Formats: sequence, C-alpha cells, structure tokens
Amino acid sequence: MTQSASVVAFIIWRVAQNALKRMRTEQYDIDAGPQYFAFLGELLIFLIQIADRIAYQRLDAAQRNAFTTALAIRVAEILDDNQGELLGSPQTGSYKESFIALLNELASDYAEFKYTDAGPDFAFLRYLGNRVMETMAQKDRPWVIAQIMEIEAPQAVATVQKSMRNLLDVPQQESAADR
Repeated sequence: MTQSASVVAFIIWRVAQNALKRMRTEQYDIDAGPQYFAFLGELLIFLIQIADRIAYQRLDAAQRNAFTTALAIRVAEILDDNQGELLGSPQTGSYKESFIALLNELASDYAEFKYTDAGPDFAFLRYLGNRVMETMAQKDRPWVIAQIMEIEAPQAVATVQKSMRNLLDVPQQESAADR
C-alpha cells in the first residue's frame, strides 16, 4: 500500500500544481509565497479526502487506513520540501507538521460530505471553494468559488479517480503472507 500511496501522492501533487497554474492563467492573483502554499494546501487536503473515499470503496479497512496514512504523510513530505525551498525553514515546527494538523482538523468537516462514483456532492465542492476563497486576494473572491466548483475541482477529481482506478484495480501480486 505504501508504494501505491506514494504514486497517488505524486499524482495529487501534480494535479494541485496544474490547478494552480490554470488559476494563474485565468488571472487569479496567487503570489509565490505563503498564499501559493495556502492555496495548494487546501487543494491537497481536498484531494487526499477524495483518494480516501475511493480507497474506502475498493480496499478493506486495514488497507484503507494504511493507504490513506501513507498518502497523507507523503503529500506532507512533498509539500514540506517545496515550502522549505521557497520560504525557508518555518519559525516553529515543520511545514509537514502544520499540514498534517490542518488535514486532521478538516477531516471531520469533510467527513460530513457525500462521495459516490459520480464524485463529490455539491457541499463537498462548496466547502473546498469556500476554503480556497479564504486564501485569495479580495478582488478574486467573488469568482473563485465558481472556478473551483465548476472547473478546477471536477478536473482534479476526474484525474485522481482515473489514476486510482487504474492503480487499485490492477490485481495485487500475492505476498508470501497471503499464500
């Protein structure tokens, strides 16, 4: 599960970066620095929640727990490396610890929303839109929720769904413990 989680972590990272690039192309002001990472963090947490919901549909409880834990840790490590490069060391703790704390804090909120094979429900997307809106410059706030809900989140979810289906639906090699 750790290897699969690492692959999905990389995919989630790239998907979030691509969404950020599209937002900047659409003239949203997302400055390189703390705002950039706040935006990315919100998308990454959302996509980890999506990956966890997909894992719930395809894995048993122990596998899901191992997968989601490894995924969250790997995404946090990637984010930590990138933030450290751009922003330097944090005043206290680490970027990884801060991200995991926020992920854990928001997990109970995200747990309230529904996810089906069709994707996340309206409230799931709206919550992400509102979270992202808080990271944006005042001039961009009126339009960002629609951009996230109608364009960025659906594209990101579709990519993660496809990637995880391809990854999790491949028959796993039998381990010595399974024989």
